[in-house]
Amino acid sequence: MRDVLAKLLPGWEAGETAGLATVVRTFKSAPRPPGASMAVTAGGEAIGSVSGGCVEGAVYELATEVTASGQPALVRYGISDDEAFSVGLTCGGILDVFVEPLSRKTFPGLDDVAADIAASRPVGIATVIEHPDPAWLGRHLIVRPDGFDGDLGTERVNHAVADDTLGLLAAGRNSTLTYGPDGHRRGEGMRIFFGSFAPRPRMLVFGAIDFAAALARMGTFLGYQVTVCDARPVFATRARFPEADEVVVQWPHRYLTEQLEQDLLDERTVICVLTHDPKFDVPLLEVALRGSKTAYVGAMGSRRTHDDRLQRLREAGLTSGELSRLHSPVGLDLGARTPEETAVSIAAEIIARRWGGGGQPLGELSDRIHHDEAHEPQPRTGPSLQPGRSA
Repeated sequence: MRDVLAKLLPGWEAGETAGLATVVRTFKSAPRPPGASMAVTAGGEAIGSVSGGCVEGAVYELATEVTASGQPALVRYGISDDEAFSVGLTCGGILDVFVEPLSRKTFPGLDDVAADIAASRPVGIATVIEHPDPAWLGRHLIVRPDGFDGDLGTERVNHAVADDTLGLLAAGRNSTLTYGPDGHRRGEGMRIFFGSFAPRPRMLVFGAIDFAAALARMGTFLGYQVTVCDARPVFATRARFPEADEVVVQWPHRYLTEQLEQDLLDERTVICVLTHDPKFDVPLLEVALRGSKTAYVGAMGSRRTHDDRLQRLREAGLTSGELSRLHSPVGLDLGARTPEETAVSIAAEIIARRWGGGGQPLGELSDRIHHDEAHEPQPRTGPSLQPGRSA
């Protein structure tokens, strides 16, 4: 919803109803991830995308129908190859798309969610996308770290979903959860889609060199909040790093220590050490490998530099387990030479670590492309899960 929210709000504030389509589950090589949204305004304007163009026509028609009827629908596109081709989903993927009418009546807290997102406050939306009773469909619960607003149907369901989604909110993850119709965690019959709107994950780049400038651009492109830090004021300037969110002049290990003490890093944070100078990177890596629970710690340097660095870190008292968190020399083997190519190499390793990729050419593999789903679904239909229709 994040991508379409700004254009939806004026109509919502004016009392209009829009059709909102959200990808709630994907399988195989689906073109867009869960959480991707497309909206059809009261004036017929299409905003956003659920498939990168593959099934937009069919979704547009369904969103128009849902707006008129007021009845949400959960639709699967790509159940069979023939059907996928008929709606244009030629990638072979499968999408579950939930389409709902969006208005002040159906979602009275939308403006508060928008305010949270604009202020980078963590907020998530739990939506009932499947239930034996159609009256439950489209109900929302707004989840924040300190509580929740809204009503999914019963207090039991509200508290169960709020509790279960706090971890997803902290990690910035979208997911579909299954419950019994009355909120039993081990039951089936009700499905909840949780869309998380957490602040952007952070990328900390240490070392104000040309490789850092390229990596800052890449980090911004990937959606990170990028900080460049260096102790040398002549190099750490806004002019040299215009695309970074923040440029800090400070000794790297002191800055990282302060960030940890203020609890400003989380499990999504990535740390890239590009100084390859022992007086900077050894004390910095001591802090990074000992005191943080970040997603990734990488350090640039030759193999000789890496061996020397490891010896210094061992002498500083780091354990084998702590040293095993270090990715060095940083990046995947792409044959990179330029700063820009090196930035791609580092970003590729970060992405591979995040999603469990191996870094091999996809053309040489026979396994599934995406690693975020453990299995593929069997085709199924029901009162709220319908095969996708032709565009």
